[in-house]
Amino acid sequence: MNIRRAEYPRPSHFLLHISDTHLLGGGRRLYDRVASDAHLRDLFAQFEASGARPEAIVFTGDLADRGEPEAYELLREIVEPAAARLGAQVVWVMGNHDDRDAFRRGLLGDVAGGHRPVDRVYDVGGLRVITIDTSVPGHHHGELTGDQLDWLAEELSIPAPDGTILAMHHPPVPSVLDLAVSVELRDQAGLAEVVAGSDIRSIIGGHLHYSSTAMFAGVPVSVASASCYTQDLTVPVGGTRGRDGARAFNLVHVYPDTVLHSVVPLGEHPALDWIDADESARRLSAGGVVIPDATAPAILRTAEPPFTEPIPVLA
Repeated sequence: MNIRRAEYPRPSHFLLHISDTHLLGGGRRLYDRVASDAHLRDLFAQFEASGARPEAIVFTGDLADRGEPEAYELLREIVEPAAARLGAQVVWVMGNHDDRDAFRRGLLGDVAGGHRPVDRVYDVGGLRVITIDTSVPGHHHGELTGDQLDWLAEELSIPAPDGTILAMHHPPVPSVLDLAVSVELRDQAGLAEVVAGSDIRSIIGGHLHYSSTAMFAGVPVSVASASCYTQDLTVPVGGTRGRDGARAFNLVHVYPDTVLHSVVPLGEHPALDWIDADESARRLSAGGVVIPDATAPAILRTAEPPFTEPIPVLA
Protein backbone atom coordinates (compact mmCIF):
# COMPACT_ATOMS: atom_id res chain seq x y z
CA MET A 1 0.00 0.00 0.00
CA ASN A 2 1.22 3.48 -0.84
CA ILE A 3 1.37 5.74 2.23
CA ARG A 4 0.29 9.36 1.73
CA ARG A 5 1.18 12.03 4.25
CA ALA A 6 -1.57 14.57 4.87
CA GLU A 7 -0.87 18.03 3.45
CA TYR A 8 -0.70 19.48 6.97
CA PRO A 9 0.62 18.00 10.23
CA ARG A 10 -1.16 18.20 13.54
CA PRO A 11 -1.34 21.82 14.77
CA SER A 12 1.54 23.16 16.82
CA HIS A 13 -0.82 25.09 19.13
CA PHE A 14 -4.54 25.22 19.87
CA LEU A 15 -6.44 28.13 21.46
CA LEU A 16 -10.10 28.61 22.34
CA HIS A 17 -11.22 32.14 21.41
CA ILE A 18 -14.30 33.56 23.15
CA SER A 19 -15.51 37.14 23.05
CA ASP A 20 -18.10 39.54 24.44
CA THR A 21 -19.56 37.60 27.36
CA HIS A 22 -21.21 40.80 28.75
CA LEU A 23 -21.91 39.37 32.19
CA LEU A 24 -23.97 41.27 34.74
CA GLY A 25 -23.97 41.00 38.53
CA GLY A 26 -26.95 40.34 40.75
CA GLY A 27 -28.56 37.76 38.48
CA ARG A 28 -29.68 40.45 36.03
CA ARG A 29 -30.12 39.80 32.31
CA LEU A 30 -29.10 41.84 29.29
CA TYR A 31 -32.11 43.64 27.81
CA ASP A 32 -34.05 41.93 30.64
CA ARG A 33 -34.03 38.67 28.65
CA VAL A 34 -30.52 37.53 27.63
CA ALA A 35 -29.01 35.16 30.22
CA SER A 36 -25.38 35.80 29.25
CA ASP A 37 -24.01 33.71 32.13
CA ALA A 38 -26.12 30.70 31.12
CA HIS A 39 -24.96 31.04 27.52
CA LEU A 40 -21.33 30.98 28.66
CA ARG A 41 -21.94 27.88 30.76
CA ASP A 42 -23.59 26.24 27.75
CA LEU A 43 -20.58 27.17 25.62
CA PHE A 44 -18.21 25.34 27.93
CA ALA A 45 -20.52 22.35 28.22
CA GLN A 46 -20.70 22.07 24.43
CA PHE A 47 -16.97 22.55 23.97
CA GLU A 48 -15.88 20.16 26.73
CA ALA A 49 -18.11 17.43 25.32
CA SER A 50 -15.97 17.46 22.17
CA GLY A 51 -12.93 16.25 24.09
CA ALA A 52 -10.78 19.03 22.62
CA ARG A 53 -8.11 20.43 24.93
CA PRO A 54 -6.77 23.92 24.18
CA GLU A 55 -3.56 25.26 25.67
CA ALA A 56 -5.21 28.60 26.43
CA ILE A 57 -8.63 30.25 26.46
CA VAL A 58 -8.51 33.83 25.17
CA PHE A 59 -11.37 36.21 26.00
CA THR A 60 -11.21 39.29 23.76
CA GLY A 61 -13.03 41.85 25.83
CA ASP A 62 -16.41 43.12 27.01
CA LEU A 63 -16.31 40.51 29.73
CA ALA A 64 -18.60 42.48 32.07
CA ASP A 65 -21.39 44.53 30.54
CA ARG A 66 -21.06 47.33 33.11
CA GLY A 67 -17.64 46.64 34.61
CA GLU A 68 -19.13 45.46 37.91
CA PRO A 69 -16.89 43.61 40.40
CA GLU A 70 -19.73 41.08 40.86
CA ALA A 71 -19.71 40.32 37.14
CA TYR A 72 -15.99 39.54 37.19
CA GLU A 73 -16.54 37.27 40.20
CA LEU A 74 -19.25 35.44 38.25
CA LEU A 75 -16.95 35.17 35.24
CA ARG A 76 -14.20 33.56 37.30
CA GLU A 77 -16.76 31.24 38.90
CA ILE A 78 -17.72 29.96 35.43
CA VAL A 79 -14.36 30.03 33.67
CA GLU A 80 -11.78 28.90 36.21
CA PRO A 81 -13.26 25.44 36.90
CA ALA A 82 -13.70 24.87 33.16
CA ALA A 83 -10.13 25.96 32.46
CA ALA A 84 -8.86 23.63 35.18
CA ARG A 85 -10.77 20.71 33.68
CA LEU A 86 -9.36 21.54 30.25
CA GLY A 87 -5.84 22.13 31.54
CA ALA A 88 -5.77 25.55 29.86
CA GLN A 89 -4.43 28.89 30.98
CA VAL A 90 -6.77 31.88 30.71
CA VAL A 91 -5.97 35.10 28.85
CA TRP A 92 -8.16 38.14 29.58
CA VAL A 93 -8.43 41.17 27.27
CA MET A 94 -10.00 44.52 28.17
CA GLY A 95 -13.06 45.76 26.25
CA ASN A 96 -14.94 49.03 26.10
CA HIS A 97 -17.61 47.76 28.53
CA ASP A 98 -14.97 46.68 31.05
CA ASP A 99 -13.64 48.77 33.92
CA ARG A 100 -9.84 48.75 34.22
CA ASP A 101 -9.73 48.95 38.00
CA ALA A 102 -12.36 46.25 38.58
CA PHE A 103 -10.80 44.15 35.79
CA ARG A 104 -7.36 44.31 37.40
CA ARG A 105 -8.66 43.50 40.87
CA GLY A 106 -11.19 40.86 39.85
CA LEU A 107 -9.38 38.98 37.09
CA LEU A 108 -5.66 39.68 37.47
CA GLY A 109 -5.45 39.62 41.26
CA ASP A 110 -3.98 43.13 41.26
CA VAL A 111 -5.04 44.37 44.71
CA ALA A 112 -3.76 47.86 43.92
CA GLY A 113 -6.01 48.12 40.88
CA GLY A 114 -5.57 51.24 38.80
CA HIS A 115 -6.74 52.74 35.53
CA ARG A 116 -3.66 52.37 33.33
CA PRO A 117 -4.05 50.28 30.15
CA VAL A 118 -4.01 46.52 30.67
CA ASP A 119 -1.29 45.32 28.26
CA ARG A 120 0.25 41.92 28.95
CA VAL A 121 2.39 39.13 27.47
CA TYR A 122 1.66 35.42 27.86
CA ASP A 123 3.84 32.45 26.95
CA VAL A 124 1.72 29.57 25.65
CA GLY A 125 4.31 26.85 25.18
CA GLY A 126 6.47 28.98 22.92
CA LEU A 127 3.59 30.79 21.23
CA ARG A 128 3.49 34.39 22.44
CA VAL A 129 0.07 35.91 23.06
CA ILE A 130 0.14 39.67 23.50
CA THR A 131 -2.96 41.43 24.79
CA ILE A 132 -3.28 45.15 24.18
CA ASP A 133 -5.94 47.37 25.72
CA THR A 134 -7.83 49.35 23.07
CA SER A 135 -10.44 50.69 25.49
CA VAL A 136 -10.96 54.41 26.12
CA PRO A 137 -12.49 55.00 29.58
CA GLY A 138 -15.92 56.59 29.29
CA HIS A 139 -16.22 55.86 25.56
CA HIS A 140 -16.99 52.90 23.30
CA HIS A 141 -14.58 53.48 20.42
CA GLY A 142 -11.02 52.17 20.54
CA GLU A 143 -7.62 53.89 20.59
CA LEU A 144 -3.98 53.00 21.24
CA THR A 145 -1.63 55.56 22.75
CA GLY A 146 1.88 56.25 21.51
CA ASP A 147 3.26 54.68 24.69
CA GLN A 148 1.30 51.50 24.04
CA LEU A 149 2.57 51.27 20.47
CA ASP A 150 6.14 51.81 21.67
CA TRP A 151 5.67 49.04 24.25
CA LEU A 152 4.28 46.70 21.61
CA ALA A 153 7.14 47.43 19.22
CA GLU A 154 9.68 46.71 21.96
CA GLU A 155 8.01 43.38 22.82
CA LEU A 156 7.99 42.40 19.14
CA SER A 157 11.64 43.38 18.62
CA ILE A 158 12.65 39.85 19.68
CA PRO A 159 10.69 37.08 17.92
CA ALA A 160 9.01 34.38 19.98
CA PRO A 161 9.86 30.73 19.30
CA ASP A 162 6.52 30.01 17.62
CA GLY A 163 5.46 33.51 16.67
CA THR A 164 2.89 35.87 18.18
CA ILE A 165 -0.89 36.13 18.37
CA LEU A 166 -2.05 39.71 19.05
CA ALA A 167 -5.32 39.78 21.01
CA MET A 168 -7.35 42.98 21.21
CA HIS A 169 -10.98 43.98 21.61
CA HIS A 170 -11.50 46.53 18.82
CA PRO A 171 -10.40 44.74 15.63
CA PRO A 172 -8.56 46.72 12.92
CA VAL A 173 -11.07 45.77 10.22
CA PRO A 174 -13.96 47.43 8.36
CA SER A 175 -17.52 46.67 9.42
CA VAL A 176 -20.51 45.94 7.19
CA LEU A 177 -22.70 47.82 9.70
CA ASP A 178 -22.59 51.60 9.24
CA LEU A 179 -23.18 52.40 12.90
CA ALA A 180 -20.14 50.36 13.93
CA VAL A 181 -17.93 53.11 12.47
CA SER A 182 -18.78 55.23 15.52
CA VAL A 183 -17.15 52.68 17.82
CA GLU A 184 -14.28 51.44 15.63
CA LEU A 185 -10.56 51.44 16.44
CA ARG A 186 -9.32 54.91 15.49
CA ASP A 187 -5.99 55.99 13.99
CA GLN A 188 -4.97 52.52 12.86
CA ALA A 189 -1.94 53.62 10.84
CA GLY A 190 0.34 53.61 13.90
CA LEU A 191 -0.62 50.05 14.75
CA ALA A 192 -0.05 49.00 11.14
CA GLU A 193 3.52 50.30 11.27
CA VAL A 194 4.26 48.16 14.34
CA VAL A 195 2.51 45.04 13.04
CA ALA A 196 4.03 45.02 9.55
CA GLY A 197 7.12 42.83 9.33
CA SER A 198 6.79 41.52 12.91
CA ASP A 199 6.35 37.91 13.99
CA ILE A 200 2.60 38.45 14.54
CA ARG A 201 0.94 35.53 12.80
CA SER A 202 -2.66 36.48 13.53
CA ILE A 203 -4.71 39.22 15.19
CA ILE A 204 -7.81 38.12 17.09
CA GLY A 205 -10.56 40.40 18.37
CA GLY A 206 -14.22 40.82 19.21
CA HIS A 207 -16.48 43.86 19.69
CA LEU A 208 -18.56 43.43 16.53
CA HIS A 209 -20.85 40.65 17.83
CA TYR A 210 -20.54 38.73 14.57
CA SER A 211 -17.77 36.65 13.02
CA SER A 212 -15.58 38.34 10.44
CA THR A 213 -12.15 38.06 8.82
CA ALA A 214 -9.85 40.48 6.99
CA MET A 215 -6.19 41.40 6.48
CA PHE A 216 -4.35 44.18 8.32
CA ALA A 217 -0.75 45.21 7.57
CA GLY A 218 -0.25 41.85 5.88
CA VAL A 219 -1.56 39.87 8.88
CA PRO A 220 -4.85 37.91 9.03
CA VAL A 221 -7.47 39.23 11.44
CA SER A 222 -10.15 36.98 12.93
CA VAL A 223 -13.10 38.42 14.84
CA ALA A 224 -15.03 36.06 17.11
CA SER A 225 -18.75 36.53 17.49
CA ALA A 226 -20.30 37.05 20.93
CA SER A 227 -21.31 34.44 23.47
CA CYS A 228 -24.18 36.66 24.72
CA TYR A 229 -26.09 38.14 21.75
CA THR A 230 -25.19 38.87 18.13
CA GLN A 231 -25.76 41.33 15.32
CA ASP A 232 -28.10 40.32 12.49
CA LEU A 233 -26.32 40.97 9.18
CA THR A 234 -29.55 40.47 7.23
CA VAL A 235 -30.88 43.71 8.71
CA PRO A 236 -31.99 46.22 6.02
CA VAL A 237 -28.88 47.98 4.68
CA GLY A 238 -27.77 50.87 6.85
CA GLY A 239 -29.51 49.57 9.97
CA THR A 240 -28.42 47.63 13.06
CA ARG A 241 -30.42 44.91 14.79
CA GLY A 242 -29.25 42.82 17.71
CA ARG A 243 -30.67 39.34 18.22
CA ASP A 244 -30.87 36.82 21.03
CA GLY A 245 -29.32 33.97 19.08
CA ALA A 246 -26.70 32.84 16.55
CA ARG A 247 -24.00 32.83 19.24
CA ALA A 248 -20.59 31.35 18.42
CA PHE A 249 -16.98 30.94 19.50
CA ASN A 250 -13.76 30.30 17.59
CA LEU A 251 -11.09 27.63 17.51
CA VAL A 252 -7.56 28.79 16.69
CA HIS A 253 -5.15 26.14 15.39
CA VAL A 254 -1.57 27.24 14.75
CA TYR A 255 0.24 25.24 12.06
CA PRO A 256 3.83 25.53 10.80
CA ASP A 257 2.83 27.73 7.86
CA THR A 258 -0.65 29.03 8.66
CA VAL A 259 -3.13 29.84 11.42
CA LEU A 260 -6.59 28.34 11.08
CA HIS A 261 -9.62 30.09 12.61
CA SER A 262 -12.85 28.07 12.80
CA VAL A 263 -16.26 29.44 13.81
CA VAL A 264 -18.33 27.12 16.02
CA PRO A 265 -22.07 27.94 16.37
CA LEU A 266 -23.59 27.41 19.79
CA GLY A 267 -26.60 25.14 20.19
CA GLU A 268 -27.80 21.67 19.32
CA HIS A 269 -28.75 20.68 15.79
CA PRO A 270 -29.98 17.36 14.34
CA ALA A 271 -27.12 15.03 13.42
CA LEU A 272 -27.02 13.45 9.97
CA ASP A 273 -24.37 10.83 10.73
CA TRP A 274 -21.72 10.01 13.33
CA ILE A 275 -18.21 8.68 12.77
CA ASP A 276 -16.21 8.35 15.96
CA ALA A 277 -12.45 8.78 16.39
CA ASP A 278 -11.68 5.08 16.18
CA GLU A 279 -13.59 4.68 12.92
CA SER A 280 -11.91 7.79 11.49
CA ALA A 281 -8.51 6.30 12.34
CA ARG A 282 -9.49 2.97 10.81
CA ARG A 283 -10.58 4.59 7.55
CA LEU A 284 -7.42 6.69 7.31
CA SER A 285 -5.29 3.64 7.96
CA ALA A 286 -7.17 1.64 5.34
CA GLY A 287 -6.59 4.46 2.87
CA GLY A 288 -2.90 4.68 3.70
CA VAL A 289 -3.17 8.26 4.97
CA VAL A 290 -0.86 9.46 7.77
CA ILE A 291 -1.21 12.80 9.58
CA PRO A 292 2.28 13.87 10.73
CA ASP A 293 2.87 15.01 14.29
CA ALA A 294 3.07 18.71 15.08
CA THR A 295 6.27 20.57 14.16
CA ALA A 296 7.65 24.01 14.95
CA PRO A 297 6.29 26.82 12.76
CA ALA A 298 8.44 27.19 9.65
CA ILE A 299 8.58 30.99 9.86
CA LEU A 300 10.76 30.74 12.96
CA ARG A 301 12.73 27.54 12.46
CA THR A 302 15.56 29.57 10.91
CA ALA A 303 15.31 32.65 13.13
CA GLU A 304 18.68 34.05 14.23
CA PRO A 305 19.44 34.29 17.05
CA PRO A 306 17.02 31.75 18.56
CA PHE A 307 14.74 33.13 21.26
CA THR A 308 15.19 30.97 24.34
CA GLU A 309 14.38 33.17 27.31
CA PRO A 310 10.95 32.81 28.96
CA ILE A 311 8.50 35.56 28.06
CA PRO A 312 7.65 37.71 31.06
CA VAL A 313 4.04 38.33 32.09
CA LEU A 314 3.54 42.04 32.50
CA ALA A 315 0.84 43.80 34.48
